[in-house]
This record gives sequence, C-alpha cells and structure tokens, in this order.
Amino acid sequence: MHIQAGDLELLVRAAGPDDDEFILDLASRFVDFELPKWRRRNVVLEGIRRDLVRHLEDQPPGSFLFVVEDDSSGERIGFLHLQLVTDFFTGHQNCHISDLAVVPAMERKGIGQALLGHAEQFARDHRCERLQLAVFPGNERARRIYEAAGYGVEMLRMVKPL
Repeated sequence: MHIQAGDLELLVRAAGPDDDEFILDLASRFVDFELPKWRRRNVVLEGIRRDLVRHLEDQPPGSFLFVVEDDSSGERIGFLHLQLVTDFFTGHQNCHISDLAVVPAMERKGIGQALLGHAEQFARDHRCERLQLAVFPGNERARRIYEAAGYGVEMLRMVKPL
C-alpha cells in the first residue's frame, strides 16, 4: 500500500524474513528516552527484542508486521507492528499498535504520522472499535505525535517497585 508523508511517497508492505535484522536494529528506538527510574535500559530493550523475535518467528494469529520504504529509493525507513486484541470491557475487537519506529535520519518528516494513518485504516478495515497503544511517560517525542493524532489517556498503569 502506498501512503504519503509530506512530499515523500512511501510503500508499506508486509515484513518478510529479510527484514528481521532491520526491525530488531530499530528496537533501540524504544528506549531512547528517560525510562522510569526502576527500569534498566538493557533489560527493557532485551524484553522488546524478545517479543519482536517471537512475533517474527512464530507469526501468531492477529499479529501483523509492516515495513515502510521510501518508494523512490526502496530504502527501508521504519516499521509498524499491529495486533488485533479483544477489548477487556466490551469484548469487541480493537487494534493495538505494539511497535512503531522510524530510522533517526528520517525523523520529523511526517512518517510516524503517516504510519498512524495506516494503522487507523487497518483498524477500520478489520472492524476494530478502537485503536490503542502504550507509551512510556518519558517518551515525549512519541507522546506529542500520538496526542496530535487524537490519542488520549484511557487508563494509567501504576507501578510500585518492591
């Protein structure tokens, strides 16, 4: 599927086995900000990578990994991981944005917003009631993008280290 990000024409396609290394290399983007003081960066990163490997290798039902490329050069510039999930309260189907990352050199070009638009269309196509995601409070860059796209806080997860 082709999408637009500013003046960039992008191709969003299903991730294939040749994309595994690219996707796993971008996992470091998910810890590139201030984490809660009780979380260790290397532990969080390993947990994220472990989850991505499981989805890449097992391809569980309801898990969809996409790679975004610059349509003119074919260069991979990001990825999006969507999961179909059941809403705890209603039992209806929702779409969860599990992972969304763009290579640092392509930041601030509207690619993240374009991928959110792609996720929205995917969720509509799959008759989802809501599109949801989770983000660390310290990831202000991502939070600004999500808030500008209309996302709001539904529930706060509170943690007390023991």
